Amino acid sequence: MKELDQFIESNPDSRELKRALAVRMTLQGYSHRAIKKILQVCSGFISKWKEQYIIHGIEALKLGYKGSVGYLSKEEKTELFQWLNSQESLTLGELEYYIAQKYGVTYQAKSSYYDLLDEGQISWKKSQKKNPQKNQDLVDKKKEEIKEYIEKNKEKIELGNLKIFFVDECHLLWGDICG
Repeated sequence: MKELDQFIESNPDSRELKRALAVRMTLQGYSHRAIKKILQVCSGFISKWKEQYIIHGIEALKLGYKGSVGYLSKEEKTELFQWLNSQESLTLGELEYYIAQKYGVTYQAKSSYYDLLDEGQISWKKSQKKNPQKNQDLVDKKKEEIKEYIEKNKEKIELGNLKIFFVDECHLLWGDICG
């Protein structure tokens, strides 16, 4: 029991901790019903881990799978993030090429590259401060149309018989509501 308490105090992974707590509580005489309620587990979970602990000891409660080793080391990732931050702009293809050339790594899924960017806290979604297709003449013309329409229908609007919905600039440029 002392070994079990030490394992719990060592702050293991939450899944390991839940296993250890279930075993300790059964050894302390708690009912399965009480353990199920406290730990939010099923009766089979409690029985399985108690039996594993009795047969194999504390090692049975530890996770067997520790994950795979990443393709890039921590140092390589740090170096990659520094390089990325030094770039003015970059395409995903350029990032793929750089990683393949520098580290000999090619990921199968594009999401792996996005995960790398996310891990490096690098945004790959660039916003534009100004709409590159903005046409001020069209915008001004539309504003005048809206003002005239509102003025013409002012009474209906004030009575609540007419509702006005605004259209933003991208709809105006596309010329339809699908913009």
